[in-house]
Amino acid sequence: MKKILALVAVVALVAFAAPAFANVNPFMDVPMNHWAYDAIGQLAARGVLSGYPDGTYKGNQPMTRYEAASAIARALAVVDMTKASKQDVEMLKRLVVEFKDELDALGVKVDQIDSRLAVIEERLGGWKLWGEFRYDAWFGAGDDVTEPNLYGTTGSNRFNVSRYRIWMRKFIDDKVTFTARLGSVGAVFERYFLTVKFPWDITAHIGKGDWYDWEDEDGLYIDNDAMFANLSTGFYFNKPFAMGNFVFFVNRPDEINIVGPTSPIERYDIGARVKLNFNEQLWLSLNGILRKYDSNVLFAPAIDQEDEHIYWGAVGINFTPAIALKAAYYAQEIQTGPTTESPNSFQAIIDIKQDALKFTSFWAEYRSFDNNFTAWNAEPWNLYGDVTGLNLGADYDSVMFFYLKQKWTDQWSTFQRYFIGNARNEIPGVTDNTTNWTFGVKYNYTPGLSFELAYDKIENSHTLVNDDDSVIRFRTHIAF
Repeated sequence: MKKILALVAVVALVAFAAPAFANVNPFMDVPMNHWAYDAIGQLAARGVLSGYPDGTYKGNQPMTRYEAASAIARALAVVDMTKASKQDVEMLKRLVVEFKDELDALGVKVDQIDSRLAVIEERLGGWKLWGEFRYDAWFGAGDDVTEPNLYGTTGSNRFNVSRYRIWMRKFIDDKVTFTARLGSVGAVFERYFLTVKFPWDITAHIGKGDWYDWEDEDGLYIDNDAMFANLSTGFYFNKPFAMGNFVFFVNRPDEINIVGPTSPIERYDIGARVKLNFNEQLWLSLNGILRKYDSNVLFAPAIDQEDEHIYWGAVGINFTPAIALKAAYYAQEIQTGPTTESPNSFQAIIDIKQDALKFTSFWAEYRSFDNNFTAWNAEPWNLYGDVTGLNLGADYDSVMFFYLKQKWTDQWSTFQRYFIGNARNEIPGVTDNTTNWTFGVKYNYTPGLSFELAYDKIENSHTLVNDDDSVIRFRTHIAF
């Protein structure tokens, strides 16, 4: 095949990314009235095509496979991923497979090309959409049809959509993206922020989001939520360095009315984090968040709210890729009335993947809490403090949590969980320990759609919330 015809057929797909105006053709042997003049000019201007030292292109010569591979590599480097089509990406994939040996000979790593193709495919058309939908059917939950039980349902039977989220991301250019999430509550946009890449490898998130779930980043929880992470509006900066990364943020959370519409809680959240990866086996993180209140509505509007502090350090030791030991120590300063308390908490985790034990994964977690230690994200009941919701501090002296999961095939898996909380008896409404255990089976009908059947039993010590309870839950979940 002649060189002009072959090359234009191979890489003309990048022309969609070229400017609308024609580029000047740099090759003296391609006349202006040639049918490929504009295409070759655009490709040459973008660095895809190169000619000979004498300024000619020699388009009538046969094209070698090495010349084609070189053009493909250059095309992948300059293709505009926000304007590509699915057909363009499929064409590039086929070309990479066809010219794999020649690309290797030119020193072009095919795995890097595959990564580039994955990025292009992800950003087809400049937009990316993803999300999830979760539908739960509960049977036997709750003894009182008017009282919500510990599983968030009311009555003995209930069907409900427990989650639906649609994420959308617009790739504005190589430095700026816009992200938003349409959430479950009232079908409103719960998160919306810009991500901007600045010089010196600094990345910033600007807007509303929950970017500082550092406990999750360090793998400090499973099957529950972080103690200290909040949805906020503000600025978040991340700077990687050779051994890890540094993070700083300043946020202004949405107003929360506890006393009434005339007494909102207003504050700033300011935080910083540094994580050090000494090697593949050892890492350390240091984290701190300051809540600075504008006013106090917890005790009297005329009294200034004392600032709250939470500092913690976490460390992880990876004995093997499948066996890890993690620990964290939390130091808190919090106002619990007219005085300020300084409660602490300790956490230790053994995390073993199924690759090590072969038949199951194994997660064992221990946490201890000083009196008045309060998690900022306490749920109706979980592993943390303040289960009653009355700002009384931690309801447990300590907790133990175990989670096991067995993956039998790509479709079938089973799981078990067990929790025991040692009650802090001086808390009103807490009279005994709380235990909870669960058995479940999950079936992946497709890679994105799963069905889960679980039996859950709780023996509850929190008489202010609810008594003992048990449910059978059937869950339908799709991620797309």
